[in-house]
Amino acid sequence: VQLQASGGGLVQAGGSLRLSCAASDHNFRSANMAWFRQGTGKEREFVAAITYNSISTIYADSVKGRFTISRVNLKNTVYLQMNSLKSEDTAVYYCAARLPRVVGALRTGTADYNYWGQGTLVTVSS
Repeated sequence: VQLQASGGGLVQAGGSLRLSCAASDHNFRSANMAWFRQGTGKEREFVAAITYNSISTIYADSVKGRFTISRVNLKNTVYLQMNSLKSEDTAVYYCAARLPRVVGALRTGTADYNYWGQGTLVTVSS
């Protein structure tokens, strides 16, 4: 599985962006997926995750209520809708997948995912 993230850009504080992550093949449909981000000089941190069947989602406290993760398996794509953006949301955003899927709760650690996209930069100006 190869992942291609897109949709980043420059936006003013309070604005919105939608990130997309396109997978290269249908194996993606059985994978739990996640978004992470990494600001300059910071460690990569968890943002959101979604189960393979979209039944369950989890979010970092810092984005809860502002970001929404979703997926369309027929399009092999996962999305991250980001609203009410803040300057502290500025980062490179990465999508990630775990295959084969791990049974149990959604995971939030970088070590829990073994496929990564190349990242897309989101810059929020204040």
